Amino acid sequence: MMGYVIAIAGKGGTGKTTIAALIVRLLKERGDGSILAVDADPNSNLAEALGVQASQTIGAILDDISAHPESVPSGMSKDRFLEFQVQTIIREAGGFDLLTMGRPEGPGCYCYVNNVLRNVMAILIKDYDYVVIDNEAGLEHLSRRTTRSADALVVVSDATAVGLKAAQRINELVRELKIKTKKNLLIVNRYGRDIEKEKIKNTSLEYIGQIPEDNQIEKISLNGNSLLELKDDAVSLVSLRKLGEKLWS
Repeated sequence: MMGYVIAIAGKGGTGKTTIAALIVRLLKERGDGSILAVDADPNSNLAEALGVQASQTIGAILDDISAHPESVPSGMSKDRFLEFQVQTIIREAGGFDLLTMGRPEGPGCYCYVNNVLRNVMAILIKDYDYVVIDNEAGLEHLSRRTTRSADALVVVSDATAVGLKAAQRINELVRELKIKTKKNLLIVNRYGRDIEKEKIKNTSLEYIGQIPEDNQIEKISLNGNSLLELKDDAVSLVSLRKLGEKLWS
């Protein structure tokens, strides 16, 4: 049995990581399975949004092995050792686990980190009921195929023409690269009014709804607190809860 994979994508500044964290919270709230949150964005903000201290990253492991190649046991390939090491840094939190990609500091190839993440994900997906992947902002992660397949691709956009155009391009790239997705969904974030249907239609994504601006999120972010501290009646949570069934059913 493979886990149900929800991959979050979108251009920078749309609140992609916030939506990823809130989805993790709602899945935890449902309590119907194990959850792995994957921070596949090198800027690594998902841990903070979930109130978890990421102990180590894939990038840091790669740096360590590059600096100490003798640490790879004889008879074991570097790739296999890396995959083993990555599985040891999964952080257990309250009701979910977290894996953080990070960014290599040394000369190690950034593409190689993506490759390791892909290989480890293929193994981990079998161990969890739900996997929520917060992808890198923009289109780069798709062209490098960090996300190889997903049950639900959730593209987060703002209500601007530029944001919706970027959402359209992400959807086009998913098709061009033959990334396997069962459904490609659009959420418009931080917007409380009706959106022109033509703009949404042009994205060729299935529009499932919008999340209004939430002052509670702004206060929590300013204080550097976890989004898990949001009150149950927060407008963002109430709105996303209504969209939930379209995300994971």
